[in-house]
Amino acid sequence: MGSFGKDLRMEREARDIALEHITAVTKISRHHLLALEEDDFDQLPGGILSKGIVRGYATAVGLEPQDWTERFMKEYQASGQVLDDDRNWMAFASNVGKARMQQREARELRIRWIGALMLLLAAAALGFLAMRYYGMHAGWWQTLLPWSHAGAAAVQSAHGWVAGVVG
Repeated sequence: MGSFGKDLRMEREARDIALEHITAVTKISRHHLLALEEDDFDQLPGGILSKGIVRGYATAVGLEPQDWTERFMKEYQASGQVLDDDRNWMAFASNVGKARMQQREARELRIRWIGALMLLLAAAALGFLAMRYYGMHAGWWQTLLPWSHAGAAAVQSAHGWVAGVVG
């Protein structure tokens, strides 16, 4: 048994599968596939992504992905590469999820406060209009506001004019 990359290439060539076919099927770049076959692990993205590349390659060639992934991890560690711990990737993904949730919660909170403020303004406006309507019909609305005599006369004449036009 040779190196991981050489064995992987031999399996691919024995099945007469081109790298272009694997690239088309898996969407893994040719650069990463060549790095895998040449045991050039520092060209791979690392961690879970490297495992995914090995799984995709093995599946596309028709090999057992779990066996080849385990073999890759052993060879990867033996090559002296720093192994990205899966927990780091999970923590990263968890933090991304938390950040998105916090942004969404902050946006929802702003929307709730804006809605409550709009509702409060609508209730105040409706209350004002109801009081004005009732006050105008009861006759006490005009005494509620401090009018000057000229302003009151203008309002009275306007009411008289409206009553003459309507009536």
